[in-house]
Amino acid sequence: MNGRAIFGAYMLTEVQVDFLPILVDWIFTLYALAIIARSILTMLRMNPYLPVMNFLIQITEPLLAPLRRHIPPIGIWDITPMVALIILWVAHLIVIQIIRTTAILLGAM
Repeated sequence: MNGRAIFGAYMLTEVQVDFLPILVDWIFTLYALAIIARSILTMLRMNPYLPVMNFLIQITEPLLAPLRRHIPPIGIWDITPMVALIILWVAHLIVIQIIRTTAILLGAM
């Protein structure tokens, strides 16, 4: 299709189609780093009222809170962040595959 894909009412060029997986990759990577940072800072007993820690709690709690209801701690260790990272990794792979498959089906790649 001459390097273009029809997506809804828009024509996407190859550069735009290649940009979407990169953007999704960055979003998932930044969220995973936020989970890791929160875990490390929590182990270091960082004050949760500090702005950085408060921000990390606000952005990661929507994923971690539901998991904590179903995953008990093992001794003193909370393994919820590790489970969240695995779920995030699987979701990342699925979303990237859907984007690439859609681009191939639309003839953009």
